[in-house]
Amino acid sequence: MPARSRSAVEPESEREHWITRVLEVPARIVFEAYGKPEHLLRWFGPKGYPLALCEMDFRVGGRYRFAMNDPSGKLMTPFSGEYLEIVKNQKISYSNTMEHAGAETMIVTLTFEERDGKTTLTLHTLFGSVAMKQKHLELGYEVGSGIALDQLSELTLELLGR
Repeated sequence: MPARSRSAVEPESEREHWITRVLEVPARIVFEAYGKPEHLLRWFGPKGYPLALCEMDFRVGGRYRFAMNDPSGKLMTPFSGEYLEIVKNQKISYSNTMEHAGAETMIVTLTFEERDGKTTLTLHTLFGSVAMKQKHLELGYEVGSGIALDQLSELTLELLGR
């Protein structure tokens, strides 16, 4: 009998992480900022860690490959995955795995809920294990995501022409 993965025995609720942000623009603008490489290159990643590699085939079943530079300019380990679900202006779901031996996969789901011209962006991450979640949080996943979302907010206002 094959060994069960950790995620098979760890409750999903213990592997989840949620971030919610309200952006002052319509959902179509936020969706565009996630779906086009020229926009991702401008906001993705925390300050000091710009996205240096941005290859993407933005369609269900399409793949992407990203890498950031560290503050010294050195290219960091790439990460990649597959787009699992795309609903225009409403939802994007994708797998995400660091490109090194033994790396676990997380599933990221973004939802865009528009009301009165503003968009509530919800970023739900399902980590491959509790240990993976803890490691990412210790390394600043939440803080880094928050900084990236600040940059996303600035870009979306610019795209809207404000």
